[in-house]
Amino acid sequence: MIYKIKEKFWSWGNDFTITDEQGNDQFLVDGQAFSWGDKLSFQDLQGTELAFISQKLLSFQPRYQILINGTVFAEVVKEFSWFQQKFTLDVPGPNDYAIDGSFWQHEFEFRRSGRRVASVSKKHWNWTDSYGVDIVESEDDVSILCACIVIDQVLHDG
Repeated sequence: MIYKIKEKFWSWGNDFTITDEQGNDQFLVDGQAFSWGDKLSFQDLQGTELAFISQKLLSFQPRYQILINGTVFAEVVKEFSWFQQKFTLDVPGPNDYAIDGSFWQHEFEFRRSGRRVASVSKKHWNWTDSYGVDIVESEDDVSILCACIVIDQVLHDG
């Protein structure tokens, strides 16, 4: 499935709309305007919260938690590296995602167990602040999309 993520230009906080390939709205991300650290609610079109993204403050490297039903489901961590940026989507068990590529150009991949499971690209929407996320069918769309939002936040805050 290919999704398009677009940050809303006129909004309080960091708000995003996520559409499918045909431009149909699929998800909304509602960022809190006045909070310590980034806090974003990942919602379906009816406003039901599917996940909550919360920045952990006082961390050496940027670290965000993805909560589902109030429980930490995964963490997105910017890994320490001298020359290039890397992120990890840390989920319980041995199924972590390694995320690397050219983050500033929005050209990167999610890999799990050495296999590409999602790719992010701005090439189809290079004239806007939008980018596409192509996710393999058997993967968790919400977790990967949440990680994309986190990477966007880290790059803009950095």
